[in-house]
Amino acid sequence: MNKILELREKRAKLWEETKAFLDSRRNENELLSAEDTATYEKMEAEVISLGKEIERLERQASIELELSKATSNPIRNNPNTNIEEKTGRATDAYKSAFWGAMRNKVNPTVQNALQTGEDSEGGYLVPDEYEQQLIKALEDVNLMRNLCHVINTSHGDRKIPVVASHGSAAWMDEAGAFEESDDSFTQVSLSAYKLGTMLKISDELLHDAFFNLESYVATEFARRIGAAEEEAFLLGDGSSKPTGLLNSAGGADVGVTAASATAITMDEVIDLYHSLKAPYRKNATFVVNDATIKAIRKLKDGQGNYIWQPSVVAGTSDTILNRPVVTSQYMPTLAAGEKTILFGDLSYYWIADRQGRTFKRLNELYAANGQVGFLAWQRLDGKLILSEAVKVLQQKA
Repeated sequence: MNKILELREKRAKLWEETKAFLDSRRNENELLSAEDTATYEKMEAEVISLGKEIERLERQASIELELSKATSNPIRNNPNTNIEEKTGRATDAYKSAFWGAMRNKVNPTVQNALQTGEDSEGGYLVPDEYEQQLIKALEDVNLMRNLCHVINTSHGDRKIPVVASHGSAAWMDEAGAFEESDDSFTQVSLSAYKLGTMLKISDELLHDAFFNLESYVATEFARRIGAAEEEAFLLGDGSSKPTGLLNSAGGADVGVTAASATAITMDEVIDLYHSLKAPYRKNATFVVNDATIKAIRKLKDGQGNYIWQPSVVAGTSDTILNRPVVTSQYMPTLAAGEKTILFGDLSYYWIADRQGRTFKRLNELYAANGQVGFLAWQRLDGKLILSEAVKVLQQKA
C-alpha cells in the first residue's frame, strides 16, 4: 500500500510539473511549438502510465487479500455433532456435485444432490457462492455496475413508477379557495434480454488436479459478459438489449452542444456541469473515453486552474470540477455529432438481473477435438429511470 501511495504522490507531482511546463511554453495564441508539444505529450504519457500502474497494483492487492483468506476450517473437538447442513441451492453437497459435473466426475453418490438445482435439460443453475463470485468479477470488469442501481427480478416485467411532474403551492387570499395541483405519474418497464457466451476447455486441462476451473470460468465469463453489458448500458438501442444512456430514445438528454465537431472548451464543460440540476450534481460522475480525457487535461477554469485533477488517495477517482471521472472504451471519441461526455447521477440508471446466471456443459459437440464446451448466460435489462438525472455533451454535427 505504501508503494501505491508513493506512486500516487509521484503522479500528482509530475502532473503539477506538466501543467507548469504547459503554461510556460504557450505563446500569445495559447499554442505550443511542435517540439514543446512532443515534450508535453511525453510527460502526459508518463502520468497516464503511472495511473495504469496504480490500478494494476490496487487490483493485485485486492487479489492477494482474497487469496490470503483461509481455505479450510480448523478441526476442533466439538461434542455437538448435530449440525444441520445449510439449505438452498448452494449446499456443500450441491457445490461438490456441481463442480464435479463440470469436470465430468459425477458419481452415483452425489447424483441426488444435483436435484437441488433443477436440471431438466442438462443445464445446472449456478450455486449461490459461485454466482456471487461471478457478480464480483462482473463489477470489476464492468464499471457501470459499480455506478448504477442493480435490482433482482424473478419473473415478468418489472414496473417502476416515476413522478412525471410535480404539483405546486400557490398564494391565496384569506378564506380563498385552494387551487388543485396534482402530481402526474408514469412508469418504466424493465424486461429481460438474454446475454450469453461459450468457451471450450481441453480434456487435459479439465482433468488437471491443479487447474482452478472455478476461477478460470468466472474470470473469462466475467470478461466477456461484463464488456457486452457495459457497451449495452451506454450504447444499447433497446432492441433485444438494454436501452443505453447515450441512446437518442430513452437515454440521457443533451445538456450542451459543443461549438466544434472535434474539440471541447472549458466553458462547455462548465455548461454541462450546470445543465444538471443541483440535487443530482452531489452524486454525479463524469464518464468519458480515454481520448476525451486527453483533451480535457489541457483545459483551465476562469482562475487558471486545470479542471482535471489526479487522485492522491487510494480507492478514489480522478476528478473534473471536483466530481469523479471514469473512463470507458465504449464512450464515443471526439467526432461530429457524437455524445462524448456523460455527466450525472448514474444511480438513476437501473439494471435488472432476472434470477441467476446459468451454466450448461456440452460433452459431445467438441468431443472429436478433445474439448468440452461451456455455455453461460443471463437475462437482464437496463434503463434510465429519470432522464433529468443525467446529461450529455454532444459534438457539433
